[in-house]
Amino acid sequence: MQILKCQKIHQIRVFTQIPALIVISVMLAVLSGCAGFVSVEQKFDPVSGDRNTHIVQKSETLFSLAWRYGWDYKALASANNISYPYTIYPGQKLTIRQSEYASASDFSSSSKSLTKNKSTKNSHGPSAYKNSPQAPKQVVTQGSLNWSWPAKGEVIAKFSTKAPTNKGIDISGSLGESVFAAAAGSVVYAGSGLLGYGNLVIIKHDDQFLSAYAHNKELLVKENQEVKAGQTIAEIGSSGTDKVKLHFEIRHKGKPVDPLKYLPRAK
Repeated sequence: MQILKCQKIHQIRVFTQIPALIVISVMLAVLSGCAGFVSVEQKFDPVSGDRNTHIVQKSETLFSLAWRYGWDYKALASANNISYPYTIYPGQKLTIRQSEYASASDFSSSSKSLTKNKSTKNSHGPSAYKNSPQAPKQVVTQGSLNWSWPAKGEVIAKFSTKAPTNKGIDISGSLGESVFAAAAGSVVYAGSGLLGYGNLVIIKHDDQFLSAYAHNKELLVKENQEVKAGQTIAEIGSSGTDKVKLHFEIRHKGKPVDPLKYLPRAK
C-alpha cells in the first residue's frame, strides 16, 4: 500500500511539471472529441468536408449550387461535364473550386430556355394570381430584359460589397404581400435549401441574368415554370431571417450586381 501511495504521489509531481499550455491543449482535444467538434472545412461543406467539392443533397439544383458558391451556372456545368438541361442527382460529387477553371464569360453559351414540364400540371394556375395586386408598372430595359420592382415596399438595406456585405437589396413589406417576378423567365429553383435565404425563388431570365427572391412566407411557383414579368410568384415573409421583408438579388454571369442599377429609380 505504501508503494502504491508513493507511486501516486510521484505521478502527481510529474504531471505538475508538464507545461500548462500542453495540459490545456490535451483537455481541449478531449473536450472537442466529446462535444462533436466540427472543423472549418466541415462547416463549409458538412457532407464532403472538402472545400473544393460538394456532394449534392436532395432538392438541390445546379442553379441553386451555382448561386450558393458564386458560379455562373454554365461554368459550373462545364467544370463538371454536365450538359443541358443540367440535371444533377443526390450523392453526386461536384467540383466547386473556381480557380482551376476559366471565368464564366469564357464559356460559350449552349443553354436554351428551360423546357416546360409537360408531365406535371402546374397546381398554381391562373386562380393563384386572379386576386393579386398589380405589380409596379415602371420598367427598365437592360439588354433584352425589362426590369420592374419585385415588391411595393421601400428599400431598407442596399447592395454592399463592404462589411457587412449585402449581395442584393432588402425591401420592406407586410406578411403575405405579393412578390412579383422582376422580369420574364423560368423558375430554376423554388425551395428552402439555401442557408440564410429561407423560402427562395430563383428565376433564370436569359443566359446571363438570374434573380432571386428570399425570405418568403409561401412560394406560388414551381421549378421549370415559365413566369411573366410582374407575375405574383410568392408572398413576403420572414423565413430564414428575423424580420418580414423581401431580399432581392440579381446575378450577372454568376456574380452579384446592384439591383438598383437595373430597377426603375422610382416605383
